[in-house]
Amino acid sequence: MSAPKKYYIIGQGISQSLSPVIHNTGFKYHGLPHHYEIQECSDLDAVRPLMEDPAFGGSSITMPYKLSVSEFCDSTSDSAATIGAINTLVVRHGPGQRSVHGDNTDWYGLYCLVTEYLMQNPLDTPVGLVIGAGGAARAGVYALIRAGVKRVYLANRTLATAHKVVQDFRSLGDVIPVRFPPRLSETPDLIIGTVPGQAYPTEFFLDLFQKRRGLCIEMSYKPRVTNLLSLSLKQSGWMSADGLEVLLRQAFEQFRIWTGLEPPEAVMREAVAHEIKRR
Repeated sequence: MSAPKKYYIIGQGISQSLSPVIHNTGFKYHGLPHHYEIQECSDLDAVRPLMEDPAFGGSSITMPYKLSVSEFCDSTSDSAATIGAINTLVVRHGPGQRSVHGDNTDWYGLYCLVTEYLMQNPLDTPVGLVIGAGGAARAGVYALIRAGVKRVYLANRTLATAHKVVQDFRSLGDVIPVRFPPRLSETPDLIIGTVPGQAYPTEFFLDLFQKRRGLCIEMSYKPRVTNLLSLSLKQSGWMSADGLEVLLRQAFEQFRIWTGLEPPEAVMREAVAHEIKRR
C-alpha cells in the first residue's frame, strides 16, 4: 500500500466546497490511505508549511490564488503556463529530489465537454463565445482552441482586459475581443460563461441563442441555475452543462494526475448528489 498523503483545496470562501467529497470518495474506492480536506487561508504564506510537509501530495487551488501560486512551483505544465493560471499542485519525486508541479485542469474539463458535443454534433466552422476575461475565461478560451474552434469571441465589460487576454493567445488562434453584453456579427454555437451567476440579468444573454442548437457551459455553480443557464435550458435544441458538471470534470483529471488511476466517476457523482441532498 502506498504511503498516506495529504491533499487540500486552498483558497478563500470555500467552506462549502464539494471537492473533499469527490476526492475522498475516489481514494476510498481505490483503497488509498490518502485524505483531502479544506484549507482556507488569508494568504499563501500561511499554507507554506503544509506544502513543505513530506506527506503533502498535492492540492486544488481556487480563487484568489490561481494566478499567484506559481511561486511555490518548481515547474508548470504547458497548459498552465499558456493560460496563466494554476488550479492543481502535485508533488513529484525524482532521484533524491522532491518537486512541486503546477498544472491546470479547468481547461481540460471544458475541453471534454466541448469535444463530446462536437463529436455528436459535427460543425464545419463552430463559433465560440467566452463571457468574462479572468482566469476561468482564459481556461475557456484555451479549451475551445484546443478543441479545434477556429474563431472565439471574448466578451467582457472592460474591453481593455479582454484585449490583454487576446494578446496572450494571439499565437494560438483567432480570439476576438468584444464588449459585454456582446453584439456579434455571427451567433455562437458554443458558449462558456465564467462570470458570477447573478452578475447580469437574463436579458443580456437573449441574443446569444439564435441558432437552433448549441452548447452552453456555465462555470459558476452558485446558484446552481444561473441567469445564463436558465435561458439555455429553455432552448429546445441546446445542450447545457452547469458549474457542478465542470467541477466534476476537472476533478476527475486532478485525480488522474495525483494517483495515476482512473477516477470512479459514477461513484463520485453519486457521493456528490448525496452530499447536496444532505445539505
